Amino acid sequence: MAYFIGRDREARQTYGFDDVALVPGNITVDPEDTDVSFRIGALKLKIPFLASAMDGVVSVKFVKIMGKLGGLAVLNLDGINTRYENPEEAVDEIINASPEKSTEVFQKIYRKPINKKLIAKRVEEIKKAKVACAVSCIPQNAGEFGPIAKEAGADIFVVQSTVITTNFESKKQKILDIPRFIEKMRIPVILGNCVTYRTALELMDTGAAALLIGVGPGAACTTRGVLGIGVPQVTSTVDCAAARDFYFKKTGRYIPIITDGGMLTGGDVCKAIASGADAVMIGSPFAKAKESPGKGYHWGMATPHQNLPRGTKVKVGITGTLEEILFGPARVDDGSQNLVGALKTSMGALGCRNIKEMQLAEIIIAQSIKSEGKLLQKAQFVGMGKQR
Repeated sequence: MAYFIGRDREARQTYGFDDVALVPGNITVDPEDTDVSFRIGALKLKIPFLASAMDGVVSVKFVKIMGKLGGLAVLNLDGINTRYENPEEAVDEIINASPEKSTEVFQKIYRKPINKKLIAKRVEEIKKAKVACAVSCIPQNAGEFGPIAKEAGADIFVVQSTVITTNFESKKQKILDIPRFIEKMRIPVILGNCVTYRTALELMDTGAAALLIGVGPGAACTTRGVLGIGVPQVTSTVDCAAARDFYFKKTGRYIPIITDGGMLTGGDVCKAIASGADAVMIGSPFAKAKESPGKGYHWGMATPHQNLPRGTKVKVGITGTLEEILFGPARVDDGSQNLVGALKTSMGALGCRNIKEMQLAEIIIAQSIKSEGKLLQKAQFVGMGKQR
């Protein structure tokens, strides 16, 4: 529904995770009997969780652990892991920088050129652990980095920018021919990020294996404040899921969509799946893991931009192991641990046996859902009182 925001100017009402709730079904299912598996191309994941390609979240070590737990972590080829032989030294400098000096320190650290030999080395290190290897870079570097990563053994390549389209115009930058790139790679290529029905349809036509959905919702991202762009995640997921379903009916090709960012709790993950996502990509909740490289700190991918930084460093703390964050047992009361258990339990209460059934769950607009009856939790800053 659109509303007039001024003379002859309409604006559509959109919704984020805090604006909606899921309605229990008329049957219930044992959570242990639910199937939360997810497939990208020939790769089948036990759980529909991807870790964001952010330097404070994913390292080679983290990729290995995430893979053995059944998920997929994406390594950033534009980041410190391909600029420094020992990225931990760069991390230490970042986390010890004062807030006033952070941007300057980020820009200095990320000014060091990418070493292409380290691209192959990182992929080979991951593959030695016998887990799937997914790597990411911006479109301007994909034509060069993609073949190196594939030759080294990468299983999935992610082309990711703040906003990606099939038609990019520039007089100075290299332009990536996305369909040709995907055809030459011969491994699944995920494209991101987008938030609209039309763009999602156009990206699916390139041969993409999956799409990342979301612009600016991340905990460390300031894109929405700096550029003023973005669409709340429930609406963007619903719209892009509609594009996926239309494309499937039209072509017979099913292109999964992955809601990327803005999820802090199990409830957010559940709402993303119910909105139509096939999987979710998460940053800050995983940055809290003991195994994450950021040591309790998290920063956005565009934080070190030389001309217009669109991110910041945030302290998320270390709350537990990656296994506890994914599978429990939860040691905190705010819903940020045992995310898989939360998803399976929600599916059971909704009467859904698998992800496809959960995508059909009833959603209501319920802006009081997180505050109704929760005064004491808010006053005492416990449980749901900690959230947002």
